Amino acid sequence: MRLTNRVLLGTLAVVGVHVLVMVYLVDRQLGSRLQDEAVAGLAREAHVVAAHWTAAADPYALAHTDGRALGHRVTLIRPDGVVVGDADFDREGMRQLENHAERPEVVAANGAAGIGVATRPSASDRDDQLYVAVRTPRGVARVSMPLVSLTSTISDAQQAVTLAGVVALAVALLVAWSMARTITQPLLELRNVARTIADGDLERRASLDAPGELGDLALSLRELSVQLASRDAARRADEALLVQLIESLNEGVVGVDATRHVIRINETGRRLLGVRDAIPFSADLIPRDRALRDALQAAFDGDTTEGSEATLLGRTVNITARPLESGGAVLALLDLTRLRRLESVRRDFVANVSHELRTPLTIIGGFAETLVHDDPPVDRRRQFAERILGNTRRMQHIVDDLLDLSRIESGSWTPNPASVDLAAVAADVISAARDAAGAKGVRLEASIHPGAREIWADPTAIRQVLGNLVENAVRHTAAGHVAIFSLVRNDGGLTVGVRDTGSGIAPEHLPRIFERFYRVDPGRSRDEGGTGLGLSIVKHLVEAHGGTVRAESTVGVGTTIAVHFPAAAAPEPRPA
Repeated sequence: MRLTNRVLLGTLAVVGVHVLVMVYLVDRQLGSRLQDEAVAGLAREAHVVAAHWTAAADPYALAHTDGRALGHRVTLIRPDGVVVGDADFDREGMRQLENHAERPEVVAANGAAGIGVATRPSASDRDDQLYVAVRTPRGVARVSMPLVSLTSTISDAQQAVTLAGVVALAVALLVAWSMARTITQPLLELRNVARTIADGDLERRASLDAPGELGDLALSLRELSVQLASRDAARRADEALLVQLIESLNEGVVGVDATRHVIRINETGRRLLGVRDAIPFSADLIPRDRALRDALQAAFDGDTTEGSEATLLGRTVNITARPLESGGAVLALLDLTRLRRLESVRRDFVANVSHELRTPLTIIGGFAETLVHDDPPVDRRRQFAERILGNTRRMQHIVDDLLDLSRIESGSWTPNPASVDLAAVAADVISAARDAAGAKGVRLEASIHPGAREIWADPTAIRQVLGNLVENAVRHTAAGHVAIFSLVRNDGGLTVGVRDTGSGIAPEHLPRIFERFYRVDPGRSRDEGGTGLGLSIVKHLVEAHGGTVRAESTVGVGTTIAVHFPAAAAPEPRPA
């Protein structure tokens, strides 16, 4: 209920009760007072009538004469109760009246007090009458009057009081409404401002500027709004900074409250845990890895866990768990997958390089030792020298390929694209491989599409790509042919590749042929002079151009390795 209504209802209740009390008091106090005065007046009149009732007086005539003079009904009653005079009855009517000896006022008048008072309906007109009787030497003189005159006076007084109360009530309500409006309008404005602030709109200000308590309240509310806005801005800035810091971390950060609900998690944490639920969500939704669960439980128990490793969704993760003062826990997840993979690659690389270099070094060492300690014939010495030279060139080839691969992978080499005549490059590559192919009876050919004669690529890189592919194809082809081809792709790019009729590659080996030192047939490849790095170099060179490489092969049929180059970007205009 609004304050205005409460004030008006309160005023109405106070004034209404006051009017009711006044009416009640008029009814009780004024009625009693008027009745006492009427009894006293009738008693005086009864004494006057008693004084007039002498032995010489005619009771019948006296009753009528005094009744007319007093304006009230006068009744004269003998001691035996017989009415001998009554202002309201003639002689015939008096004879029909009952004996009044038992009437209350008559009985009281004949008592010790000598006066009696009674109220009851009249036998003649049935209206309520006030009877006052006094004892006289000749009997009882009684004077009566109708009570309607008293009730009329009381009713008039009640009506006057009621009217005055209604007027006072109207004035009070008007004054109360005016005062309530004066108070409630500022209060309503302050209430609305407070609600707006509570809803988060801290820009709202109270416009009230008034003296007194309401003005002080409005000023305090404005100051409160300013302080809340300032603190909210600082909180939002801190929250934004915290979110940016957490999201920028390479570590996954997970905050769990005391009820085991995740209340904070960054994108790295979501990726490592594989969860996409909106926070807060139950900690039961994170992976049920033993190490992860143990670390979380230890943090809930107040212990810190560091350096625990677990495999989550196929990734190696280092787990750090710390307890929070509020009873929750915070998890830090560091993805070690790439580091472990690099460590594995490094171990494999060292092992592979050692293995690749050990064979030629062993051969070189053996032949050199023979030449030092023995004195073989000239033709044998020439044969040993040729073997030493061949293995030395092989090691040099391995070292050159390793240097090229390291330079490409480290990012120190970037392609310098230009328009390259693909047919000319194919002719150079075929010319370089003709001797090795001729020795095996392998035919070399080029099938260059008319629309794919020009390619936008680094000239040295495209020669190395095709050279490695052709060399690799010739090495694994015992008979048949090796062909360089080019095609125009639908997206505007070009596809360049080498197709052979060699031994082919089993499906289980295809995904790994672009790894360093990976060989489908290690012994055969090593015997034929391969380093195991050619296809890896091809892959890195193509990817540096933004392209992709794909291999298709069927065992006993042949292999096709296709390199896809993206469409050439429009050259930037040169400054004039």
